[in-house]
Amino acid sequence: MRGRFSPQAVGSVAKKEFIHIYRDWRILVLLLILPPLFTLLFGHAFQSTSSRDVPALLENADHSPLSDMFVRELLKATAFKWKQGNATSGQPDLLRAGVRAALIIPAGWGASLKNGDPLPLPLYLDGSDTNTASELKGRVQESLGEFQKQQRDEMVGSLPEGVIDLAKKLPVEVRKEFVSSMTQWDVKAHVLYNPEERFIDYVVPGVIGIILQLLTVTLTACTIARERESGTLFQLMVTSLRRNEIVIGKIIPYLAISILLILVVMVVAGWHFHVAFHQPFMLGVICLLFLLFSLGLGLLVSAFSRTQTQAIQLSVFFLLPVFVLSGAFAPLEQLPAVIRYLSEFFPLTHFCRAFRLVNLYRAGFSFYAGDLLFLLVGAIVTFFGAALLLKRIQE
Repeated sequence: MRGRFSPQAVGSVAKKEFIHIYRDWRILVLLLILPPLFTLLFGHAFQSTSSRDVPALLENADHSPLSDMFVRELLKATAFKWKQGNATSGQPDLLRAGVRAALIIPAGWGASLKNGDPLPLPLYLDGSDTNTASELKGRVQESLGEFQKQQRDEMVGSLPEGVIDLAKKLPVEVRKEFVSSMTQWDVKAHVLYNPEERFIDYVVPGVIGIILQLLTVTLTACTIARERESGTLFQLMVTSLRRNEIVIGKIIPYLAISILLILVVMVVAGWHFHVAFHQPFMLGVICLLFLLFSLGLGLLVSAFSRTQTQAIQLSVFFLLPVFVLSGAFAPLEQLPAVIRYLSEFFPLTHFCRAFRLVNLYRAGFSFYAGDLLFLLVGAIVTFFGAALLLKRIQE
């Protein structure tokens, strides 16, 4: 007859799991090297969303003074790495030219600016990456707007004095309307929550969550399956250990190591990428609940699998859609409604949302209480599920 819950029994199982981790050099490599390495790799990959040195083709078929001045303006932009070529007829072959964009300055463009009927500039963009295509279009429009402003200022400055005197005779309302129409209209934007618009601050929760879930789910998924393969699981089951003691004992080592990994990842993100972390206590609570849920999922997979190979395969099938559909690197609003509903079942979705609400928005508890409740319930359900599967193994 098994007695009451015993912390000593949990400690013995945890000690056994710590020894196994220490003796397995492959697990030590995963735990000690991959988290900071992945943080640096993912951080540099998402540190900035601004494109630089995008290969582009620039063809000037006009060769007028105005077009030459505009070409010099374009060459100042850091977004493009222009490759100037001879004018071709028809649509340029971006793939053959090895570029992502092509801008054609047609013949007569400079003259058209003088006669009041400016010719449009054909811009060909590689639409395989929709985000890059729209950004490059905006960069070209920005350069064109700056060039237009320079030409307008030169035109106004070169007007004869008689024209200026005549303009002074116009009614004040007409002059103001004329000045307004000659000035480029603008919007004064105020960026809230992330004033510097650093993309790395947005994706840090995704980087932390993916690293932790990748390690916790895959490593804990092999624990019970490993015991089953080696034949020691049955020996554990016939001892006086209770099922919940076995489950908790196997969780404790990975929980302790995961907490250390969180600190390592945050230190790397703060030191190397200058990411600030606010409300550390609440961030710690969010990370702890997410870890418990992830560890419980790993144990559930492990208890369900008969071999370590099966456990790894099931973990991969779970983790693949999570990386894409959890909102780790892109807003969930970009996903179709049906997929958004599906993403709400992933713990990483709630972790990223709650982490951002705390760290970026400085939001109150009511904004992310639902996410914390989901993570807590998920951790409890997965632990009980793993214990029930162990009972089936025993029977």
